[in-house]
Amino acid sequence: MSANAITLKRTDNYDPDFKQLIALLDEYLAMRNGEEHSFYAPNNKLDRLDTAIIAYQNSLAVGCGCFKKIDSDTIEIKRMYVKTEIRGKGIASKILGALEAWAKELNYKYSILETGVDFDDAVNLYKKAGYVVIDNYGLYVGKTKSLCLQKIL
Repeated sequence: MSANAITLKRTDNYDPDFKQLIALLDEYLAMRNGEEHSFYAPNNKLDRLDTAIIAYQNSLAVGCGCFKKIDSDTIEIKRMYVKTEIRGKGIASKILGALEAWAKELNYKYSILETGVDFDDAVNLYKKAGYVVIDNYGLYVGKTKSLCLQKIL
C-alpha cells in the first residue's frame, strides 16, 4: 500500500474521528452559508447512526460521510466532508461509493441528499456519481439555496 493510500472504516457517528471531522465541517458550513446557517445547522444534528464512514490517509482522518434511513427503500446521505487541504484527490467519491454500497447491502433502493446550490464541487461530485436533481423534499421545500438530488442504487 502506498504512503498516501486511502483506507475507509465503517463506524458510527459517535466515533471521535468522525466527531472531529464534523466539527470542521460545521465551521466550513457556517462560513459558506452565512446568514442561512441558522436554518441549516439544526438539520445537521443526527441521532445515533451506525452507518458512518471515515476516510484515513497515513492513519489520519481526512474525510467522512454517513447515511440515515428515510423509509424502507430510501436513505439520505449526510455529513459528507473532506479536509480542505486534500480535496481533489477522489476521496469524497470513495466515501460516497462506500456509503452507497453499504446501503445496497442493507437492501435500500434509493439515495437522496441535499446540498447547497452554490456548492459547485459537491454538485459536480453527486452528478458525476449518477445523482439527478429532484424537487426539494422535507425541510428543504421552498429553500432556494438548497438543491436536492436522488440516485437509484
